[in-house]
Amino acid sequence: MNPAGHPDVKPYDALLVLSFGGPERPEDVVPFLENVTRGRGIPRERLAQVGEHYFLFGGKSPINDQNRALIAALEQDLAEQGIDLPIYFGNRNWDPYLADTLAQMVADGVSRAAVFTTSAYSSWSSCRQYRENLWDAVEQTPGAPQLDKLRQYYNHPGFVEPVVDACLAALAELSDDEAARLVFVTHSIPTEMAETSGAPPESDAQPRGAYVLQHRSAVEEVARRVREATGRDHEHDLVYCSRSGAPSTPWLEPDVNDHLAALAAEGVRQVVMVPIGFVSDHMEVIYDLDTEAMATAEELGLRAVRAATPGVDHRFVAMVRDLLLERAAAERGEHPERPALGSLPAGPDLCGAGCCPNPRGPRPALCGRDA
Repeated sequence: MNPAGHPDVKPYDALLVLSFGGPERPEDVVPFLENVTRGRGIPRERLAQVGEHYFLFGGKSPINDQNRALIAALEQDLAEQGIDLPIYFGNRNWDPYLADTLAQMVADGVSRAAVFTTSAYSSWSSCRQYRENLWDAVEQTPGAPQLDKLRQYYNHPGFVEPVVDACLAALAELSDDEAARLVFVTHSIPTEMAETSGAPPESDAQPRGAYVLQHRSAVEEVARRVREATGRDHEHDLVYCSRSGAPSTPWLEPDVNDHLAALAAEGVRQVVMVPIGFVSDHMEVIYDLDTEAMATAEELGLRAVRAATPGVDHRFVAMVRDLLLERAAAERGEHPERPALGSLPAGPDLCGAGCCPNPRGPRPALCGRDA
């Protein structure tokens, strides 16, 4: 606590919410996808085909609005706790761009900020790439503030508990005559990226293969808590969505649509799709699950319900505050409690040396022991 009796956020004078970004108008779609795929040599015609997913929703991704809602909820939460801390919003791939946000932070006199990313798990694309983006933005921003990325939070109670309650609410929509299958869904990534996620064997950080290990830990914890709440053991699976890239490159499988077909062939009649890999209802959820996978389920005669993402659940919002206060205390030399649920411990504040390497070759990154 600070002298006024409020939670102490020193040494931080700002919080930065860092996210993926998304188009907000039809004319933004292809330029946005060009930003996402820059350096991969994907023809513009192919990007226009991929963009059809966005055009189904008016050419707008919901992600920016969802992040604005999260920031508004965070501002209210911090104010209620007596914490006076400005919150900034920056994206990797679309406006507001991270570098522009850092420039505004410099203009506002920010000297040191904690960074919360809207990705809960460890891999190059879900963690280290954000750290590389932070490095790039700092390099092009004279006088940029010191930035400390908050730890991964896939096993924090503020993430897990809203998922549990979302599962229970979804199950309540289905028939009690037979147990529904819980189908936990996350973003697929190349298998090589999954295998190299985490830190090398000599590190004391989470080991290689962290992306799948972390998901499986979260899945098992949610399934256990659902079993305790319902008194019923629901079979469950971890599956993937949003595969992209060359067909010759192996990605994590099974795809959610293929898995639904396999379940139907086994005689399963009810499923709850749980977007365990996502913190809010952005495009991979509203298209890949709500549109495509729901259509697959209907064709197969499966009764399917989709569980909610954490979004602006008060526990998820409070989790961001808790992570901020936890890291602030650690930076002051204290030893804060680091809550974690499931089979894996709380992740480190600093990513280990060699953690989640860039598949295209080494690049500098902030907020790690090798940078």
